Amino acid sequence: MDSGWWKEVVISAGALGLAGWAGWLDWRLRKIPNWLTVPALMAGLILSAALWRGPGVKLSLEGAGLSLGIFLPYVLMGGLGAGDWKLMGALGAFLGPQRIIVVVLGTVLIAGAMSVVEIIRQRKVRQTLANLWVLFVAYSTFHVNYARAITLDNSGLLKIPFGVAAALSTGWFFALMSALRLCHRLG
Repeated sequence: MDSGWWKEVVISAGALGLAGWAGWLDWRLRKIPNWLTVPALMAGLILSAALWRGPGVKLSLEGAGLSLGIFLPYVLMGGLGAGDWKLMGALGAFLGPQRIIVVVLGTVLIAGAMSVVEIIRQRKVRQTLANLWVLFVAYSTFHVNYARAITLDNSGLLKIPFGVAAALSTGWFFALMSALRLCHRLG
């Protein structure tokens, strides 16, 4: 067995703990606070530095930067909350660039599924399609100001707890990785 397995356990526990706590807070409060995300980002960087020195810091910064870069346009357009954005950056600091890409894709898919369920549950299919058309026209014709009413600031729009999607994606990522490792050992 590799002698560095415990390092993976520490990083995995940090990422899972952060994602779980943020998901719970977002479910309960519909907010992911700075007191969780900012120290978590620093903890991911420090842990990576302590466990893997320079290469760990590099991977941690790449993961955080990649995740923050992917979601920044959505925060600037008002389609994603800053707490969600900072959570993904902190998870990137724990996971590094390769793993965060998988978690980001999973999070987006889960959040999309949650959105579809909520749209159908609240019977807002027609309004959602109309909003999507406004967004499409506004951004494809570079008239972004037309889409200003379709942001998180509009209380009439549906909102989903993105932190819950991130927590589910992170949990499933590690469950899948564990299952693959087990299959590899048995095979």
